[in-house]
Formats: sequence, structure tokens, C-alpha cells
Amino acid sequence: MTLLDTGWKYLLPATHVSLRAARVNLVVDQSKPTTAAVLNETESQKLNARSGEILNPEQVPVRFNETWFSYNSEPVVRDIDFSITQGEFAAILGPNGSGKTTLMKLALGLLKPTSGQVLLFGEPAESFTDWHRVGYVPQRTQATESRFPASVREIVNFGSYSGFSPLAIFSRGRSSQVDDALEMAGITNLADRRVSDLSVGQQQRMLIARSLVRRPDLLVLDEPVAGVDAAGEEQFHTMVRRLNRDFGITIVMVSHDIGAVMREATTCACINRDIVFHGPVHQLDAQALSGLYGFPVDVLLHDPEHTHR
Repeated sequence: MTLLDTGWKYLLPATHVSLRAARVNLVVDQSKPTTAAVLNETESQKLNARSGEILNPEQVPVRFNETWFSYNSEPVVRDIDFSITQGEFAAILGPNGSGKTTLMKLALGLLKPTSGQVLLFGEPAESFTDWHRVGYVPQRTQATESRFPASVREIVNFGSYSGFSPLAIFSRGRSSQVDDALEMAGITNLADRRVSDLSVGQQQRMLIARSLVRRPDLLVLDEPVAGVDAAGEEQFHTMVRRLNRDFGITIVMVSHDIGAVMREATTCACINRDIVFHGPVHQLDAQALSGLYGFPVDVLLHDPEHTHR
């Protein structure tokens, strides 16, 4: 077995993987100041736990309700049942071919469940219309892979498009929205740069900015740091952490990077066609990861108080 067989990708220095006799030893260094991962629950979960309040469906950004989806009668995801509540930083973790991308397509209304239901803010995803509330950032786009003759500001401005309006020429708010999005993504200094002159990490932050122009309540990231170097990945996670904690945007991030998930996310859903694990990220352990990947996994967490545990 090789590292490629697992579908895992580790870039940050804080994460180390070694393969020995079909057993994976995962070491996560928590000596650095942790962020969202130190939160056992999101603030909304704490509030609901104390008050016993039951959230209205429209208050829940994403709800998978006994969701199945099949290609040519072959189930790709089976009986998926969990919610992502307001203010969460939720990670979707799983090996290649586990159904993660299908799950995101279902959440974005690009696919219709074979059975069950997917709700966005209380409405079926396939008939959802308030798309200004949802931002989506793919891995890469054609514009970032070519000599596309546009500036960062022009690409970010595309995020403000909401259909043809003959009065759009008189709108004065759009420029300030773009400026705000550039600032939130930390790329104001790159506004006039050509897209083709950016690093991969800068391109991904540009795509984040484009998705922020209309101030979404939910931001969906599909393996956003694929191809980004270690320094760029750290900057990216810092930015996303700020969007979640300072601006209250609910984050859903598909990832292969267990180390980043355990540091950044508040909750995690491990998918391998079925739900293998769903809960606070601090409860993600070797048993859950072994069930997810199908072979033994040892998890060693290093922090200032313990050499390992």
C-alpha cells in the first residue's frame, strides 16, 4: 500500500504519516495555539443544549435526512442523516471514491436524492432559490488554469452577478461589496494583479473573495487547498478560521487532511458511502479512522501538557 492508495494528502509540518505493516501512524502536533478545534461544540450547539431549544428548519443551513443517492442503481451514499448547524466549521472527511463530492453536489442542489431529502435552510436543495446565502469554492476553475486576461478585482466582481438588470448601471453598492470581499479574503493588495500571475494559494483566496461578495451565510469548500504549498495552506486556513469565528459564516469543507481537520474544524463527518462518524472533532479517534479507511490507524496527539496521548 502506498500513500496514494489512501487518498490522503499532508502538507503542513504539524502532520506526519508513516506506513508500517499496513498500519498508519498519524501524529498531530497541537503544541501550536489551537483555534476552532478546541471548541467541543459550536456556540449555537451550546445554546441549544442549555435551553433545550429545537431549531426551526430554516435556521439549519444543511440537513441530510436519510439521504441515498445511486448511479445506475449502485448506491454512492447510503442513509446519510446529520445536520450542519449555524456557525459550525464542519469538515467532510473520507478516502477517494467515498461519496464526499456527491454529498456536496446533493447539498448544492446539483443532484437530487434517490431517496430521502437534503434541505438548505429548510428548503429542498434541488428547489432552493436564495443562492445569495450560499457561497461555493471549487478545487480549481478554468480561469485559474490559463492565461485568462482578467484582474483579481474583475473575477471577484463576477460574484455580484445575480441576473440581468437594466438598472444595474446605476448601482453604487457593488464596488464597496467587492472591496469588502477582497479585505475579508486578505487580498486587497492583489486587486489589480492578473489572475494568471497568482500562486495557487492566492487563486484560491480570490475564489473565496468572489463567493463572499453577496455575504453568504454558508460557505462550501471542496478540497480548497489542493495543490497549495505549506505556507499558502496555513494562510488559507487562517483566513477561513476568521470568516467562521469573526463573521459567523457557517463553513463546510471537504478535505483529505486529517491534521488540518483536527486543528480547524468544530465538527467532522467521516463518509465512506455510509456515515462512519459524526460529532465534535475532538472525539475523532483511531477507531473511527480505522473504520473510515479500512485498515488500522493509530492517532497520537501532541500538546503542551502531554508528550503523547
